[in-house]
Amino acid sequence: APFAIIQDEKRKYYGLMFHPEVVHTPDGAKLLRNFVRKVSGLAGDWTMRAFREEAIEKIRAQVGKGKVICGLSGGVDSAVAAVLIHEAIGDQLTCVFVDHGLLRLNEAETVVDLFRHHYNIPLVHVDASKQFLGELEGVTDPEQKRKTIGRLFIDVFDAEAKKIGGAEFLAQGTLYPDVIESVSFTGGPSVTIKSHHNVGGLPARMNMKLVEPLRELFKDEVRVLGRELGLPEIFVGRHPFPGPGLAIRCPGEITKEKLDILRNADAVYIDQIRKAGLYDKIWQAFAVLLPVKTVGVMGDGRTYEYVVGLRAVTSTDGMTADFYSFDMKFLGETATRIINEVKGVNRVVYDVTSKPPGTIEWE
Repeated sequence: APFAIIQDEKRKYYGLMFHPEVVHTPDGAKLLRNFVRKVSGLAGDWTMRAFREEAIEKIRAQVGKGKVICGLSGGVDSAVAAVLIHEAIGDQLTCVFVDHGLLRLNEAETVVDLFRHHYNIPLVHVDASKQFLGELEGVTDPEQKRKTIGRLFIDVFDAEAKKIGGAEFLAQGTLYPDVIESVSFTGGPSVTIKSHHNVGGLPARMNMKLVEPLRELFKDEVRVLGRELGLPEIFVGRHPFPGPGLAIRCPGEITKEKLDILRNADAVYIDQIRKAGLYDKIWQAFAVLLPVKTVGVMGDGRTYEYVVGLRAVTSTDGMTADFYSFDMKFLGETATRIINEVKGVNRVVYDVTSKPPGTIEWE
C-alpha cells in the first residue's frame, strides 16, 4: 500500500494499514496509548475487577435460572470461564471434562483435583481415551485428525449432556484471537487457521445458546482475570494448550506408544525450562514427536529411534510469535536428559521458525 497511515485532524479520523497490537510492530503499544489517551481522551481507569463484576452480571442476565454445561479442556481459557460462570450462577453450572487421551503427563488428575476439591464445582470426568485413539488409528492428515477429534468430542459431550439433562446453555472459553482467526473479513468462507480451537459444531448439534464470557479478551487478559478469581498461579500461568492436544504435536499416525514417548519428553523439557527460571518468559513451549527415525549410538550398540523437536516461542497474543533464543548449553543439557530418560528417542532438534510464516503448533 502506498500509505501506511491516514489522518484527518479536523474530523479526528485516523486509519492504519498495519497491526499496531502485535509484538513485531515497533512502538505499536505507544501508538495505541496515544490514540486512546490523547486523541480519544479516555481515562484508562478500567480494571479487571470491573470486567469481572460486569461479566458476572451479564452471565446472570443471560442465563437466569437456566442450567449451563461447560466443556473443560484442561487449559487456562476453559478453566477461567468455568470459575467465572460458577461465581455468577453457582451449581446451575456443571462442567464436563472429556479426557481424550491426548493430554500432557498427569494433566487429567490435576484438572479433576482443582475443580472437584479446590473449587467444589460439579464435574463429570469422562475417560474416552480408548474411543479417541481407536478412531484416530491410521489417520495422518492434520485436518482429518482435528475433525475426528472434534466429532468424537461432540458425540461424547452430547451423551453426557443428555445424562445431566435440562441444560439450555453451553459455555466455552472462546477468546478474541479465536474469533478473529476463525472469521473471514471478506464475508466469504473462512480459512481453517483455528479449526482446532473450540468445538464449532457443538452449539448447532446440541441446540444450545452459547455463553462465552471471554470472547473479547486476549490470553494475557485471561490470565489477569484468572488471578483476580483466585486460580492458583501454577494453573493461570500455564502455556496455551490446543483442543486436539498431543494429536497435533505428533505428526503422522497416532499410537499409544508414540503418545507416551511424547508425554515423557515434553515433561522433561518443561521441567528443564522451569528449573532454569524461564517458564514465565516463554509464551508457549512443547515437544513434538516427529514421524522419523534416525540412527544413533547408545553404549556399544546402534539404535534406530524417534526424533523429538522442541518448540518455544515468545508472544503477547499468539497472533504473531518469535522463537525463544535459548542458550546452547541449555539446549544441549535438555537434549541429553530427554535421550537418557525417555526410551524411544535418540535425537533432539530445536525449531527456529517464527509466526508468520510458520504456525506455533506443528499441525
